[in-house]
Amino acid sequence: MADRPSPTASPVPADDPVSTVLVVGGMTCAACVGRVEKKLGRLEGVSATVNLATGRAKVSHPASVSVAGLVAVVESAGYTARPAEPPAGPPDPTRPDEHRRPPDGPPGSGGEEERRERDRLLVTTLLAAPVLVLSMVPAWQFRNWQWLCFVLAAPVAVWGAWPFHHRALRGLRHGTATMDTLVSLGVAASFAWSSYALFLGGAGEPGMTMPLSLVPSASDGVAHVYLEAAVGVPLFILAGRWLEGRARRGTGSALRSLAELAAKDVAVRRGGVERRIPAADLAVGDVFLVRPGERVATDGTVVEGSSALDLSLVTGESHPIEAGPGSPVIGGAVNSGGLLEVRADAVGADTQLARITRLVEDAQTGKAAVQRLADSVAAVFVPAVMSVSVTVLGFWLGAGADRQAAITAAVAVLVVACPCALGLATPTALLAATGRGARLGILVSGVQALERLKHIDTVVLDKTGTLTSGRMSVIAVTVPADADAGEVLRLAAAVEQGSDHPLAHAIVAHAHRQGDGLPLPRPVGFAAAPGSGVSAMVDGEEVAVVRPGELSGIPGRLREAVHAAETAGHTAVLVRVGDVPRAVISVGDTLRSDAYRAVEHLRRLGLRPVLATGDREATARSIAGRLGITEVHAGALPEDKAALVATLQGHGGRVAVVGDGVNDAAALAAADLGIAMAGGTDAAIGAADVTLVREDLQALPDAVRLARHTLATIRANLVWAFGYNLVTLPLAAVGRLDPMIAAAAMSASSLLVVGNSLRLRTWKPSRPRAFGHGSGRPRTATGWETAS
Repeated sequence: MADRPSPTASPVPADDPVSTVLVVGGMTCAACVGRVEKKLGRLEGVSATVNLATGRAKVSHPASVSVAGLVAVVESAGYTARPAEPPAGPPDPTRPDEHRRPPDGPPGSGGEEERRERDRLLVTTLLAAPVLVLSMVPAWQFRNWQWLCFVLAAPVAVWGAWPFHHRALRGLRHGTATMDTLVSLGVAASFAWSSYALFLGGAGEPGMTMPLSLVPSASDGVAHVYLEAAVGVPLFILAGRWLEGRARRGTGSALRSLAELAAKDVAVRRGGVERRIPAADLAVGDVFLVRPGERVATDGTVVEGSSALDLSLVTGESHPIEAGPGSPVIGGAVNSGGLLEVRADAVGADTQLARITRLVEDAQTGKAAVQRLADSVAAVFVPAVMSVSVTVLGFWLGAGADRQAAITAAVAVLVVACPCALGLATPTALLAATGRGARLGILVSGVQALERLKHIDTVVLDKTGTLTSGRMSVIAVTVPADADAGEVLRLAAAVEQGSDHPLAHAIVAHAHRQGDGLPLPRPVGFAAAPGSGVSAMVDGEEVAVVRPGELSGIPGRLREAVHAAETAGHTAVLVRVGDVPRAVISVGDTLRSDAYRAVEHLRRLGLRPVLATGDREATARSIAGRLGITEVHAGALPEDKAALVATLQGHGGRVAVVGDGVNDAAALAAADLGIAMAGGTDAAIGAADVTLVREDLQALPDAVRLARHTLATIRANLVWAFGYNLVTLPLAAVGRLDPMIAAAAMSASSLLVVGNSLRLRTWKPSRPRAFGHGSGRPRTATGWETAS
């Protein structure tokens, strides 16, 4: 799987683009996103995708453009930036990093920045609450109440709103305007008008009262103060952004959850001595211990012991996986049973948990096509709103309206505008969806993959390792009525112990399972005849496990078993004890238990399943018949699979390919969407857009449902973000919206978008319960069949 190039990557040819991720601080709305992207895009050969929710910019640039130069360009736009450090492995849950930092905060901020925001909000609330109450409840307006409100409002308008003023001034120095510019102007205008009314306009007279009105109105000769707007705007926006930040950190909790799966320390055996060391110090080849309840420290192979491993938090597997000597294990899995000794096979960035982390992190930097349109609108939105505000002020004054009503309408226009929701529509949904997908065992490379996943109509399925387990196993053992099936299987397995053939491994493993782990007899005089079979003396009898060959000397039911195996695409072997045929063992690649339901779910989602395999026609037809797949392409070479994809696309199909082998890589790359099984080769996973981590094939229809639900959420977010401004801006312009109410509405719009995205964190796939009956339904394999 290709890793993301880091800023410290080794030199590459100057003409080849490299990718760098920058952590950008100071962005507060979609206008900021547009400005950073535009600034970076002015460099020759540079393109950037900036994510507001994560505070990250993914930049593609020529090697001749240095990372320091990219940082300088971002800083010239008025923001802070630094290169993101590529993790050497899974994130360390014990140290703060950018995954915990508030997305809007500058690089280096973390818990301290969050505490400052919270303290500012608390102080602002304490000062603003009396002003809001006195301004809105006339009965409580005592003599000179307005002067108390002025004293309380002054620190709110200056210190409480200072983050907005600071960023607005910084933007002014760089010739740009953002959401903070609108908020700063709104607060300053409200406080300046109130100060004028108190000191020069007669509103400071003792005994002055102000009636409650949520809609601006003419003063009737009495100067009103709008201190409630001067304190309400910063209060509501600070509260909204604090809640929004908490929610956005919730949507990005996938990376923190993955970080928490990494073991902190591990018990290793070096030189025969056991000691605990930090998990980061493990080296390939080290043997470490995993006691019951502990997490597996890194990917490896079990050397000794047996247990059940809980992989639900890593791959989404709902059932524990049995592990014994020779079994591969994944770092982050929880040992549910006995003591395991594991040899480390991969550490740091090479582990599956680290690769999952990188996939999720990279997936969260993309943008949907519709989001790019929203960002383009947001880039000109703030200047347009400022122009509208000035126009509204001039129109009202020119029409002879009351000055304070005109100023109030202009301030409301400034405050109510909200490009924040536009900028959050896609990234918050994508953060939540990729995190939820990771928990369900579905890793998506980015929002473009989600978009393609939603629109596919044809799914090309590989057979071996995708619809089947990819491992040879015994399907059936058929014996005459007078034979003991268990005894014949034991004799055959004893002979096959000396062979390295996959058929031999399947027969020996089946005998161990059926014999409750009892030891097999030791064969004497083992001999192998290439292309024919094996033989040996077992318990004083000559036992041979061979190809059936001529069937004339075989009992009738054994002949039928051979024919049935060949029809189903399985391999049949004949067991002879002495010169007497005693059993036919059918060996084949077994169908996944969930394959039928997965294919049926795909059909119900409106997708057309196609089977493409390099296996024989009979085997392919047998598998397809059991799954109800009518379109089968057998004997397909890698180039044939890629050609099939091109043919389907040529007929208007939007094609997804599901595979796990090197021979599937070309088709995965050629398809509109490549989907790799996690147990597949690195070539297949590297060519895929989606990786199914859990072994359950149901993850495939679940991925389609997740994509459709995510894009529906993104569309709903954008409809709300655009619709909100279409409704509230005209109301503010005609003087039907108080600035304080406008501030509350603006904050609520962003919270609604984030809240709608948060629902994806708890999304559960809804699956049809009822299935049709018939020949397409898979049958369970029997242990052995007895024939007379």
